[in-house]
Amino acid sequence: MTAYLIDMDGVLVRGDTAIHGAGDFIARLRATATKFMVFTNNSRFTPSVHAERLQGLGIGVGASDIFTSALATAYFLASQRPGGSAYVVGEDGLTSALTDAGFTLTEREPEYVVLGETIAYDFDAMTTAMRLISAGARFVATNPDVSGPSERGVVPACGAVAALISAASHVRPYFVGKPNPLMMRAALRRLGAHSEETTMIGDRMDTDVVAGMESGLETILVLSGVTREADIAGFPYRPSGVAASVDELLR
Repeated sequence: MTAYLIDMDGVLVRGDTAIHGAGDFIARLRATATKFMVFTNNSRFTPSVHAERLQGLGIGVGASDIFTSALATAYFLASQRPGGSAYVVGEDGLTSALTDAGFTLTEREPEYVVLGETIAYDFDAMTTAMRLISAGARFVATNPDVSGPSERGVVPACGAVAALISAASHVRPYFVGKPNPLMMRAALRRLGAHSEETTMIGDRMDTDVVAGMESGLETILVLSGVTREADIAGFPYRPSGVAASVDELLR
C-alpha cells in the first residue's frame, strides 16, 4: 500500500482557505488506513497549532500527523551539537522545537543562528543575526522557499530573508527543509515508511518534486499552489504525475 507525504500550503490549504477536496482526501486516507504525513516547510507554528488550523478548515489531521521544517531543523541540530545554543529569528514553531530538543536560545555567543518563517521580520533581529554570523555563529535556515502562496497571492518566505542576511554577512546558510533529503528521511522514519512505497504530493517543482525524486519517491505535482502547468517544462526533471488538485486524486 502506498504511503503519502503531503505538502500543506498549496496542496491542502491556500492561506486560510481549504483547497477543494482536501478534507475528503484526508478522510479517504484514514478510511483506508493509508499512512500519511502532512509535510511542510512552514516553521511558524507548532504541529498542534497547524493541526488546529487544519481541523478548523474541515481537514481531519492531528498534531502527530504533521512534520515541519522546524522539527527537522531541531532534530538535525540536536544530532550535531546536543545541548547547543542558538539565536533564533522565527516564531513559536521554531523556538518550541529547539527548546524541546534541548537547545538554549540566547544572543550571547550562540553556536548557531537559526532563521525560520515569520510574518514580522524585525530589522534589529536581522541585524543581530548578521553580526552574530559574521562573528562566527553557524548559519542554519529552516527552508529555502523564497515565496509561498496566500489568499492575497504570492508572499516572501524564509529563503528571501536568508538571502538578505547572507548578502550582509557573506555566509551562506545550510537549509534543512525541502528539498534537502535530510528532511525527507526524517519524515519517512517518523511515518514508518520506505521511500519505495511512498508518494510525495506537492505544489512546487523546486522543493516538493525534486525532494521526492532525489529521495526515491513517486511524485505528484498539484497545480493548486504556486506552480503552473506551463512551468514544468522549464525544469530538467518531471513529476511522476500532475493533477489540478487533490480533489482530482479522489476520482
